Amino acid sequence: MQGAQDQRRGAAVLDLGGLSGLTEEEAAARLARDGPNELPTQQKRGLWHTAFEVMREPMFLMLVAAGSLYLVMGEIGDAVMLLGFVFVVMGITIVQEHRTERALEALRDLSSPRALVIRGGVQRRIAGREVAVGDVLVLVEGDRVPADALLRRGLHLTVDESLLTGESVAVRKLPSDDAVALDRPGGDDLPSVFSGTLVTAGQAIAEVVTTGGATELGKIGHALRRLAPQPTLLQRETGRLVRRLAIVGLSLCTVVVVVYALTRGGTTTSWKEGLLAGIAMAMATLPEEFPVVLTVFLALGAWRISKSQVLTRRMPAVETLGAATVLCVDKTGTLTLNQMSVRRLRAEGSSFDLAAPGAPRSLPAPLPETFHSLLEHAILASQRDPFDAMERALHAAGEATLTGTEHLHPDWALAREYPLSPQLLAVTHVWRAGGGEGVGGELVVASKGAPEAIAELCRLGPDERAALGREVELLAAEGLRVLGVARGRLAEDALPDAHAALVLELVGLLGFADPVRPTVPAAVRECQTAGIRVVMITGDYPATARSIARQAGLAGDDQLITGPELDGMSEAELARRIGDVQVFARVVPEQKLRIVEALKAADEIVAMTGDGVNDAPALKAAHIGIAMGARGTDVAREAAALVLLDDDFSSIVAAVRLGRRIFDNIKKAVAFIVAVHIPIAGLSMIPVFLGDWPLLLFPVHIVFLELVIDPSCSLVFEAEEPEADVMQRPPRDPAERLFTWGSLGVALLQGLSSLAVCLGVYLWARASHTVDAARTLTFVTLVVSFLVIILANRSFRLTILGSLRARNRALWWVLTGTVGFLALVVLLPGARTLFHFEAIHVVDLGLATLGGGACILWFEVLKIIRRGRRARAGARKGA
Repeated sequence: MQGAQDQRRGAAVLDLGGLSGLTEEEAAARLARDGPNELPTQQKRGLWHTAFEVMREPMFLMLVAAGSLYLVMGEIGDAVMLLGFVFVVMGITIVQEHRTERALEALRDLSSPRALVIRGGVQRRIAGREVAVGDVLVLVEGDRVPADALLRRGLHLTVDESLLTGESVAVRKLPSDDAVALDRPGGDDLPSVFSGTLVTAGQAIAEVVTTGGATELGKIGHALRRLAPQPTLLQRETGRLVRRLAIVGLSLCTVVVVVYALTRGGTTTSWKEGLLAGIAMAMATLPEEFPVVLTVFLALGAWRISKSQVLTRRMPAVETLGAATVLCVDKTGTLTLNQMSVRRLRAEGSSFDLAAPGAPRSLPAPLPETFHSLLEHAILASQRDPFDAMERALHAAGEATLTGTEHLHPDWALAREYPLSPQLLAVTHVWRAGGGEGVGGELVVASKGAPEAIAELCRLGPDERAALGREVELLAAEGLRVLGVARGRLAEDALPDAHAALVLELVGLLGFADPVRPTVPAAVRECQTAGIRVVMITGDYPATARSIARQAGLAGDDQLITGPELDGMSEAELARRIGDVQVFARVVPEQKLRIVEALKAADEIVAMTGDGVNDAPALKAAHIGIAMGARGTDVAREAAALVLLDDDFSSIVAAVRLGRRIFDNIKKAVAFIVAVHIPIAGLSMIPVFLGDWPLLLFPVHIVFLELVIDPSCSLVFEAEEPEADVMQRPPRDPAERLFTWGSLGVALLQGLSSLAVCLGVYLWARASHTVDAARTLTFVTLVVSFLVIILANRSFRLTILGSLRARNRALWWVLTGTVGFLALVVLLPGARTLFHFEAIHVVDLGLATLGGGACILWFEVLKIIRRGRRARAGARKGA
């Protein structure tokens, strides 16, 4: 059945008449009184808490130690300078923490569960945290109950309360007009429903009694504060590297202290100077930027992805996005607009076309009498206040064509409902005419659903089924979704218990149009260019699926597998065909899991979309589960790693593009961090082992350099725009590590190039300048080389001049600030004294700047050579 799964959420018909709920003013007053409806969470970290965490960082402790040592040695100026930098570093860290916390807070607001409430007589979907005591909730299958409440009306409601009771069997709920107090969780036929529990079947209206921390879940929610988030793969990899480098740094620190002191006479002064050299060495080798980079990049990356209407619920999904090789997507609402309209009616061998929404028609043609019964019974088999797009389309068509006739029945009362089930993909409603005893003592039966299910209810013979199948294929070939409609009349005592036992009469077929989103063809082409295969999975007929696939631009739509074919396939046959098929039709949600597992067995990295309760296993099994935010169930959203807020396929593609950008930028930041620590470590260590060399870098110099490194790696590279070819290269290997020999090799060469140039400048300056002047020129060379490495690493494909055209406001703040501070410490006499510098001639300054700028010219030449090779390869491929 086209849209069979869509019927599941709206199968029950519940009378909402006479309910007005709270007004907005009443809800706001109660929220102000009781607070938001959310569980106790960890308190936001304040300024003092963040400052205390900074004080525990190794870099902070080393700064304090160096400043204290300067005080002991009587170097008041150096001590004041270093201790002053302590507050600067603390300020930068607090700003970074605040930015990250703000991004995470925005994500928490977006991820708040949704609730459907009635306020002022109007149904509204609001954030769960905005639910107030006294609100009237509308609950349907697949919803998480947002607050503790009492049922006032209900149809066949069952709820999974295992979250509170541990019992996996769902319990029945019965409404009560008189209940005022909540029961304990567990037990059948009670009117109480509880926050966090899952509606597994039925529909109900409930009145909220308690919210937030006063709910049953809130009472035990304090334990949730102690749950620590699991580290991601990148964080674990980085943690191992940081621990190893920290051990190396501390070992070198000890060696530097001992060697420096012993090679300079072993005096008290030499031991103090050795301690300063050791602290400088430890500061130079400690890669404290790595955890900062990952925290900031992943948090801000998830925030950026949310701007593309994709909410990240699990951070590892940000890492995995760039590696996705297959996107499995629903047709309805993802590839299409989910704006259904009744386009064609077919009954008694005749067809009638309704105009598309918004299509010009000077004089609307009246609906022929032949089709009145078809539309009438389709509406009777729908909800009165529908959520489903197809049922809304039926009501709209009825209002446009049947108003003023006897075929609309707002006063009829529902006597019984037969809901849709996997065994029979049809919904049947039984009505009493005018709320009384029926028509001529009989009840009116109306059914709609998959044509084959309707054929079963109508007991059609083989020839009739074949003729019906041909009509369905004709409609489906035009991209229309097809429903069959049946009718009947029965005495109330003749109603069978089993849905399949009904015997009805076929009325006709309805064809629904749901146009492809305008952005989909371009997004599909972008995926194909990026080496990502798009697989469409739908419950529609093969002909409909092929039509939509062609419109969306999916290649190979002739390769199609249907749900029944999938059931009949062995695992070996499915494994053989899974690599070529891009369209699955007549698939039920339970079969999605098998498709996902087959793709994973073929070493694909799978992203899967879903919206229903039965989609949850497939969403959880996929590498990247993507739930529909607008039409998905709460249980699907909880099983997914990402939530598509606008249900638009192009948003998924935008998220993949951002995922690739985030991983690229992390690699750029990591390469920069590795590259710049090599010359710092080298300039800190080499003078120690060459007895006649003075110390080139003191702790104050390394702190200055950290003020360049920290904002560069956490702000500049995070804000970098994606490479032009980010969606023109195949997905990265999921086994690819962040720290590959290739990326580390380039970073090592960049760092060694900077170190070589700095040592060359020092040797040149030492021959004709004082020690302090030589240190000044060496430091200028080092800082300039850092800035050039930043510019070079912005793109591994474009040259520095080419990448300057890409906007990055953070880059210019860092460049301007660094050059300004460097000018101050080189030109101001007081600053020169604190940095152990000396005034230098402008020509010497120019030569040092030129040396720093030229240190990685080889990398720019390498980019040009690589670009030429790619251009020649592209030309050969095009030929």
